[in-house]
Amino acid sequence: MADHVPDARELGRISRAAVERRDKEGWLALFTDDAVVADPIGPSPFDPEGKGHRGKAAIAAFYDTIIAPSERIEYEIHSSYLCGDEAADVLTFRTTLAGGKHVAIVRCVSTYRSDGHGKLAALRAYWEFDNLELVEA
Repeated sequence: MADHVPDARELGRISRAAVERRDKEGWLALFTDDAVVADPIGPSPFDPEGKGHRGKAAIAAFYDTIIAPSERIEYEIHSSYLCGDEAADVLTFRTTLAGGKHVAIVRCVSTYRSDGHGKLAALRAYWEFDNLELVEA
């Protein structure tokens, strides 16, 4: 019997679970060597040129700079659409910022593209940095 190969929707779920449990190595292992993470897509304080973070070293740096300093990240999936090797999830994520006093709330659409062999070739998040909601924890 062949090993199960996760589709793009499953890879998205596995990715979010790795982030929630702070598993950097597990998260990085999900990506192909030349994968791209664009979160958000386009220019932002996280990616001034808006080209995304391409390759495992750049994705690891994104994790260290953006994900690791947070206290907690939680996801709420509202709906999910699987089409071929891609999935689009409509979701809200809540990031408790370093120090634990504020939570950033982001409503977005995240897309995940599988390489067809159980790895993520792309993770792209559609959200507007200026519409990020910051509330007290």
